[in-house]
Amino acid sequence: MRMTRTMAGALAALALTGGWAPGAAWSAPVAPVLSAAAPEAEGFSAERLKRLDAFMQGLVDQGHLPGATTLVARHGKVVSFQTYGKKAVGGAPMTKDTIFRIYSQTKPVTGVAMMILFEEGKWRLDDPVTKYLPELADLKVYKGQNPDGSFITEPVSRPPTMREIMSHTGGFAYGLRTDQPVEKAYRDSGLLGSKTPDEFLARLAKLPLASQPGTEWRYSVAVDLQGLIVERLSGMSLADFMRARIFQPLKMTDTAFWTPPAKAERLAALYMIDPKTRKLVPADSFMVLDVTKPPAVASGGGGLVSTTDDYARFAQMLLNGGELDGARILAPSTIKLMAANHLSDVVMGAPGAAFSPARGVGFGLDFAVIANPARAGTLQGEGSYSWGGAAGTWFWIDPKNDLFMLGMIHILGKEADAALARIDADAATLVYQALVDPAK
Repeated sequence: MRMTRTMAGALAALALTGGWAPGAAWSAPVAPVLSAAAPEAEGFSAERLKRLDAFMQGLVDQGHLPGATTLVARHGKVVSFQTYGKKAVGGAPMTKDTIFRIYSQTKPVTGVAMMILFEEGKWRLDDPVTKYLPELADLKVYKGQNPDGSFITEPVSRPPTMREIMSHTGGFAYGLRTDQPVEKAYRDSGLLGSKTPDEFLARLAKLPLASQPGTEWRYSVAVDLQGLIVERLSGMSLADFMRARIFQPLKMTDTAFWTPPAKAERLAALYMIDPKTRKLVPADSFMVLDVTKPPAVASGGGGLVSTTDDYARFAQMLLNGGELDGARILAPSTIKLMAANHLSDVVMGAPGAAFSPARGVGFGLDFAVIANPARAGTLQGEGSYSWGGAAGTWFWIDPKNDLFMLGMIHILGKEADAALARIDADAATLVYQALVDPAK
């Protein structure tokens, strides 16, 4: 930066009055983290970034979405924060402080809670889960079914490890679908509707694992187990721990496991796609959580509500290496550990593996990770990590380019609509095609 005569005169005056001495460090005032900035100042083309707005608005105009928000930030500055449509069909306009059910975007938050305790020496990655949840000491593994439909099982070869429950390779299932016998058994058991942690563990202990630990990646209730472990190791409820150790330090004032009456009008309505008409209808799935009151069991796997602003603060903390506005949540090395690929060669080499070298993607500790952008078919930088929620919310963080994006929508089962099935990937392409000066 070239020093003007005015600047030189001002500095000289400061030196004479004792306010500044030659050789002392000097810097311009720093704008607040996540304050708005011109796209061009952070390497974006404002004109090309409008393509993202047109894409999102088009989905609303064509009836695929009631509404949405998007936020793009680089170098700690927000270059785009837009709202589209309405919070409910025929309802009030979408606002920047709208509250969304973020479902599985809860998982990275639970992962951060786990790693806070990891840094405190409370557990290690290759500890057996049974060290903290002895109720799971006698697990069995699915092998097949008898003619009467009963399961044929075998003993578990060893207990799942903490690393495996944080990378969905412990052998557990979820019950979100019913096309596989163990998944159907999870659904039929009512596991996700358990009224107490003890009931949850008792039901889970009776269900077989879908595979031996460490042999395949399967999306599962493992992050709900993480939530229970956080409670046992901290002596606090999961809600209280997250509030005290994550939300309050980061000033995430609208993130919680329920929405109080004073905030109810800010909650986005939840929809699903009618399989017959292909139109949006109010969601009535078993996955619709009552967020008007505290839950009986806080779901570490999918129970939080949040706003775009709040989750942006969480994402920026991660991108900063565990700190935001002076609040240190984790060390930089811990964030790197979370965002590294933790899948074994066995898991990544399994037939049809969702995460593999061929696909260019791996899985860390409660995040998906881009290992090879070319093979993954994405413009995201190598090492980007991400996850999303059942109602269509998504985020990704790109340390290489020092940026992140959030997208908030409110549609359960968006995959049933081809226009929404890859909304996160389509939005990423539109963000990166606008990043015309990445060296800036």
